[in-house]
Amino acid sequence: MTCIRSVVAGCGSYLPERVVTNADLAKFVDTTDEWIVSRSGIHQRHLAAEGELTSDLGLAAAQAALDNAGLTVDDIDLIVMATTTPDDTFPATATKIQMKLGMHHGAAFDIQAVCSGFVYAMSVADNFIKTGQSKGALVIGAETFSRLLDWEDRTTCVLFGDGAGAVVLKPEEGTGELSDRGMLTAHLHSDGRYRDKLYVDGGPSSTQTVGHVRMIGKDVFRHAVVNIADVITEALDATGYTIDDIDWFVPHQANRRILEGTAKRIGLPLEKVVMTVGQHGNTSAASVPLALDTALKDGRIKSGDLVLLEAMGGGFTWASALLRW
Repeated sequence: MTCIRSVVAGCGSYLPERVVTNADLAKFVDTTDEWIVSRSGIHQRHLAAEGELTSDLGLAAAQAALDNAGLTVDDIDLIVMATTTPDDTFPATATKIQMKLGMHHGAAFDIQAVCSGFVYAMSVADNFIKTGQSKGALVIGAETFSRLLDWEDRTTCVLFGDGAGAVVLKPEEGTGELSDRGMLTAHLHSDGRYRDKLYVDGGPSSTQTVGHVRMIGKDVFRHAVVNIADVITEALDATGYTIDDIDWFVPHQANRRILEGTAKRIGLPLEKVVMTVGQHGNTSAASVPLALDTALKDGRIKSGDLVLLEAMGGGFTWASALLRW
């Protein structure tokens, strides 16, 4: 029995030019390099320049993904963008990128699931492709998260950075077997009871301000390790694979301790975990595609590999996806 799979045809990423090291932060925040590294594994982060917008970051990553795929906007008819930091309240930042790409057809929209946003967006685009509603999709995760930070709150401002990543999904006929290339399964979850553990204290309807990130770190850590392990198990159970079958684990780059705790809990060797958090910090919805692009460019991920994606964000939201490269 044949079926349509969503195959990753191209991948791209972008990081702003400005690099801020832990030593740079220590000049105006009560912190040290040792304190930051010991708690998060982060050494530096990239910050968007004055006037550099989320759409600018997303556009650069999107164009890189299209170039990597050898495709143009004529080959896609859908843009799904994950972001917590849109250029404007409306219209959707995806439509701005659509315009800048010179794409005047199809549909473009944003989704908001904070750090889980990219995996959510991959699932949304996958369903459009599987049902024949899209001939090709551009999935983007882009953030200027630094603009949500309280630079006097060392528990949050040291953790986050700006960046963007994108993939191009194209339909490909499969056999329906797990040996097919493409998206094999995806699992999305949320639980609004935990909103106060990680949130922004502002918004158009509540305070008419942008607000700042607020977090109870120890609670987020505890829930993250459990929820991530559970949603990974869910993906494995849905396919019949075991953790030993996974070639590469590409998680949301929130905190090295969370990644190490998750790997230990699910029995996955750290050598199979793609970690880029040290180089760019937590870039929210951009972190999974940034890590994915890094592992593709350095040759770790190869055709035929089984790749596991995972993320957890404020809300709480959490998600996983399993792909055959």
